[in-house]
This record gives sequence, structure tokens and C-alpha cells, in this order.
Amino acid sequence: MHLTDQAIEELQDRRGKDAVTMTRLADRLQYFVDLNPEFEIPIDRLATWLARLDDPDDE
Repeated sequence: MHLTDQAIEELQDRRGKDAVTMTRLADRLQYFVDLNPEFEIPIDRLATWLARLDDPDDE
């Protein structure tokens, strides 16, 4: 099991019942990057991927 898998499972266990808007998620991601600028590129890639999930041109 990867550490990422463990973190995702923890997220599901702790927050799985929470409803989150994309605006709230974007705010939290921006806050994280502000505190941890070394993660800007992976967070940017994740945000782009999430933004384009339903875009048929990106499949």
C-alpha cells in the first residue's frame, strides 16, 4: 500500500460524509500551496485534472 493510499483512506474515514463545494476545495488547495509552495506544481495538476473531468476534449 502506498502512503498516498493510506492518506486517501484516512480522508475517506475522517471526512467521507462531508459535503464540499468545489469553491471550498479550491480555497483549501490554495491555502495549502500558500503554506507549502513546493507543492504548487502537483496541486496545479490535480486542480486542472479535477476541473476537466467532464471535458470530452481531455479524454
